[in-house]
Amino acid sequence: MNGEVVNESRRKFLLGATSVVGGAGVVGAAVPFVASWQPSAKAKAAGAPVKVNISKLEQGARLVVEWRGKPVYIVRRTSETLSSIDDISDDILRDVDSTSAKQPAYVNGSARTIAGKEEFLILVGLCTHLGCAPIYRPDVGASDLGGDSWMGGFFCPCHGSKFDLSGRVFAGVPAPSNLEIPPHNYESDDVIVIGIDSEIS
Repeated sequence: MNGEVVNESRRKFLLGATSVVGGAGVVGAAVPFVASWQPSAKAKAAGAPVKVNISKLEQGARLVVEWRGKPVYIVRRTSETLSSIDDISDDILRDVDSTSAKQPAYVNGSARTIAGKEEFLILVGLCTHLGCAPIYRPDVGASDLGGDSWMGGFFCPCHGSKFDLSGRVFAGVPAPSNLEIPPHNYESDDVIVIGIDSEIS
């Protein structure tokens, strides 16, 4: 009789121990599985805002940074460049006023910038045709890009799309719309944050 009681107790102990070990195994397997649903550090960083110091960017120069896996062009325009933007004939451009362009509401005017920051052009450096990276061509009057009608801008050699120095697309090229302006704001006169909207409306 005592032997049966001992065997029954041992059986309950082994059953309990097996259940505990099995439960721990389920939890151990579930934790990495659930963790795999969370974005990786690299993925989080890819979508994070990017701070850019523009204090050393010379007039007429371009800086390229990466945001969300896309190239973002920052161009410091000269006063002559800004004047020439308004001199471009409307019939050369497809969307002069950027009415169908992908850009924040606080970006406006022919300069396509935040008011008071017209010197700096900030745009996503991907052609709106097939996503190629347009080449920065600030050389006014370039014979291969139209001669006297070329006031500087961006040229996509893949399919020939052209954009002015505000990223506005020329008429009659494959690209359907102006280059995208990403959300951005100025943390200070020298630092731009790409990926966070300006509080200016």
